Amino acid sequence: MRIAVLGGGHGCYAAAADLSEAGHEVRLWRRDAQALQPVVEAGSIRLKDATGARDVPIALATADIGQALRDAELIVVPVPATAQADIARAMAPHLVDGQVVFLPPGTFGSVVMARIVRECGNRADVAWAETGTLPYLARKHGEREVNVTIRAIRLPTGVYPARHAERAIAVIRGAYPAVHGCGDALSGALMNAGPIIHPPLMVMNAAPLQHFERWDIHNEGTQRAVREVTDRLDQERIAVREAFGQGAPHYPLADHYDNDQWMYGDAHKQLVKSGDWRENIDLYGHRYITEDTELGLAFLASAARHAGVDAPIAHGLLAIVGGFLGRDLRQGPRSFEALGLSSLSREALAKRLQDGE
Repeated sequence: MRIAVLGGGHGCYAAAADLSEAGHEVRLWRRDAQALQPVVEAGSIRLKDATGARDVPIALATADIGQALRDAELIVVPVPATAQADIARAMAPHLVDGQVVFLPPGTFGSVVMARIVRECGNRADVAWAETGTLPYLARKHGEREVNVTIRAIRLPTGVYPARHAERAIAVIRGAYPAVHGCGDALSGALMNAGPIIHPPLMVMNAAPLQHFERWDIHNEGTQRAVREVTDRLDQERIAVREAFGQGAPHYPLADHYDNDQWMYGDAHKQLVKSGDWRENIDLYGHRYITEDTELGLAFLASAARHAGVDAPIAHGLLAIVGGFLGRDLRQGPRSFEALGLSSLSREALAKRLQDGE
């Protein structure tokens, strides 16, 4: 399959190398041409995982997004939600009917990016899909080197508009067999694990994050009190899913810590063992705040308000983060209110997600 991978982060390099090694024709686009140059010159990405390290040839590495998207059947965009708007505007002149865009994960980016592309004047009939986590736990170790600690084994995925779900899921499974359909874009967005894992870790580890040069929020930072808050926040997420009529499996986050039934299987011990997540985290600018809290958790809280679900943990965490950021996060750019969805009835929302705007 011809696949475009857009972005320059950990997940992007992991996707480009992993999909290339699987036999796909991969074109890697990165806006920063200078940062991409080591991959251009080598023609490969150095991939490391449990089987060892090797150079994986990449069909094309380019700073020309039109060249990357041309004739691509699948477009994989494993970037933070904060980058989605800019990338959607860059994609807009080049998307054509029938293409499938996969956001792992999305933070409701499937709807947001589709709307931006339409506002740019492109009416192509594109399927947008989003899942609950990245297909990889990965960290870059150099300019063209990425280490994959573990690969996802279950990727619940929602599609927008949902009328394209069967075709889109079939295309994505050609690259990621772990993908399975979970309904519409709202269902896919409410599978996103980041807004459940990361806001409690950031809030409840705020002092050590600011005190220590490097801190592992997934090791020392994940103690019983943190887990109890995370579990209750996840219960709110599941209650919201059920209120919107979305059925199991909900992939409760407790499975990430306690058994092998979660999206990555039994991954938490491997994540800690790798040491890649012992790092310096800026409490104000890290994506766990800018993406998973300001966008993702605000989205969840607004979905709870729309569904009439009591979500005190979600709203409380938003209030605390808003306290140290100095602004009210309840009306963030991914909230139902900001997206113009809060006035829709349950039926009208479902129809829009099914048919598109």
